[in-house]
Amino acid sequence: MSGIFGLFNQDGAPMSDGELGNMAALLERRGPDRTGRWRDGAIGLGHTLLTTTPEAVFEHLPLKHAETGCVVTADVRLDNRAELLAALDIEARAPSIGDAEIILTAYLAWGEGCVERLLGDFAFAIWDPRRRTLFCARDHFGMRPLYYHHTPGRFLAFASEPKAILVLPQTPYRINEGRIADFLVTQLEGIDKTSTFFEEVYRLPPAHSVTVTPEQMQVRRYWRLEPGEELRLPSNEAYAEAFLEVFTEAVRCRLRSQGPVGSMLSGGMDSGSVVAVAKDLLADQGRGPLPTFSALGPDPETCVETRTIHAALTMDGLDPHLIRHDRLDELLPELEDLTWNLDEPFDNHMTLPRAVYLAAHRAGIKVLLDGVAGDIVLGEGSHIARLIRRGRWRTAYREAVGQQRFWGNGYPAWRELYRGVRSAVAVPPIREVYRRLLGPAQLRRHLLRNARDSQIHPDFASRVRLSERLGRLHAHGSDTAAVSYEVERARSIDHPYLTVGRERYDRVASAVAVEPRDPFLDRRVVEFCLSLPGEQKLADGWPKIVLRRAMTGRLPDPVRWRTGKEHLGWVFTSGLMAKMEERLRALLATYQILTLPYLSLDEVCPAWCAQLERPDTGQWQNLYDVAQLAAWLGWHARRSQKSNKHTVISQSI
Repeated sequence: MSGIFGLFNQDGAPMSDGELGNMAALLERRGPDRTGRWRDGAIGLGHTLLTTTPEAVFEHLPLKHAETGCVVTADVRLDNRAELLAALDIEARAPSIGDAEIILTAYLAWGEGCVERLLGDFAFAIWDPRRRTLFCARDHFGMRPLYYHHTPGRFLAFASEPKAILVLPQTPYRINEGRIADFLVTQLEGIDKTSTFFEEVYRLPPAHSVTVTPEQMQVRRYWRLEPGEELRLPSNEAYAEAFLEVFTEAVRCRLRSQGPVGSMLSGGMDSGSVVAVAKDLLADQGRGPLPTFSALGPDPETCVETRTIHAALTMDGLDPHLIRHDRLDELLPELEDLTWNLDEPFDNHMTLPRAVYLAAHRAGIKVLLDGVAGDIVLGEGSHIARLIRRGRWRTAYREAVGQQRFWGNGYPAWRELYRGVRSAVAVPPIREVYRRLLGPAQLRRHLLRNARDSQIHPDFASRVRLSERLGRLHAHGSDTAAVSYEVERARSIDHPYLTVGRERYDRVASAVAVEPRDPFLDRRVVEFCLSLPGEQKLADGWPKIVLRRAMTGRLPDPVRWRTGKEHLGWVFTSGLMAKMEERLRALLATYQILTLPYLSLDEVCPAWCAQLERPDTGQWQNLYDVAQLAAWLGWHARRSQKSNKHTVISQSI
């Protein structure tokens, strides 16, 4: 994970090295090992390096091709290096050629279609002086970020983070109020794959490229996750072996590193499976043990997560690093500073991963594996509804009972069966009638409930058309059970929730110069899981059953057969908040005026006073959100003043 940035003046105006320098300064935290800049007239590219692959040591970016003059900058780790080197006939240079140079060579051979041949995590930009064209692209699932601003006919600026674009004096610096509403009504974080907290600054969606010439800009989608034929194998064991083969290769690719590779290790199946495979691969390569980083909660006797982490740590070949919720003082003051200087307010409840990344950074780890996407990639979706539709009532009942056993009494079997029946009988014509007659009322109730819970100001909700925003979010998942199982799962993986989740982890990790890598988002793993029949994802109530079977003999049984999904995120956030009460109070007092247009402060302020007298977990969370929003707005108000820009915080101020 490095930083990339650039500026293309479409109107031909020469750019200054100072502009590139200002952009670089804001990305050096992300890539502290080396900074490079290149410019020629109206075009300039830059790079801040985090050395995470062996070949990156030899590669100085931006890189110019001597014969054509084409220049590349890239934040990249390729999985199919060997295949590309062979296809491009440059295998002899394998030890020293960097991934960015491979991309440039692929572009020279195949043009913009080169992006369709790449596997891995990447965001890159190529300037082609022969065509006076800037070509940028982002990887299939958005593991590497890419933001841009375009003023038609004048310029396009891009970077790995928005602040490196906003530092340019010609870029508008206006807060996007709709995104503030999305933060206050939490589930709206995944409303789309393009919007940011700043008007006219956009995220390039995963699996998209952008081509810019002096005359125009064009964004196109170069790849889509398409369901193929359902995989049919003779036994459960055969499915498990086939999955393990693909998954092991994905982990192997993510172990390619200049220095030691670590891994998150929770008490769940996903990170546990990554660790189980990675530590064996490292042992085979003579590179072990594998450093693991685990966030522990209260006493193992009362905390299932902590107990299963200890069970996972019985695996050999590990070098455990433990972060305890009651010893966060060991990570201060850095943890507190990181908590109150967020790139996006959505990152405010990322205390646990933030603590893990900080601990990894202190241990000298630049690459940290995780299993964040496992739940989505191996999700079972509407499997029960489809069993009912096929007349397999007994199996559907067994799965519903099994799910109650796995998740607890909060997920009663009767409710899962009722939902399954409702979904199974709701053929498209019935769904359309339901949507027309009952959909609007249901959406209004949903809106009122969430507006009440979020303490959003009614006038603000009306101004940003909150009901329409909720409708846009709902549209992403509508009618999934009416299509084939494979299409449904493809849509689920393609949902913006996965994109925004991975972007959150990138922001938190990049703040301490750590690169996240997720084997579950290897394209080969995703496509394999998409081909699995439903019974390989849910069996007797056990989700991700193919993964559990694949980990037989590799992952301890207390982890493989753990029920439920206890999460310690709020334990860590509330533990840190307890140490920051004075700062919370000061922030609310200092920046309260900035939140006036967005919040019903006649509810927030009494809640704050009541909280000081009689602490309550629910109130803590709401007030923490308010304080984080206030701090973020205050930071950008100060930043805009230093940049001699006027930041439009709200239409009401």
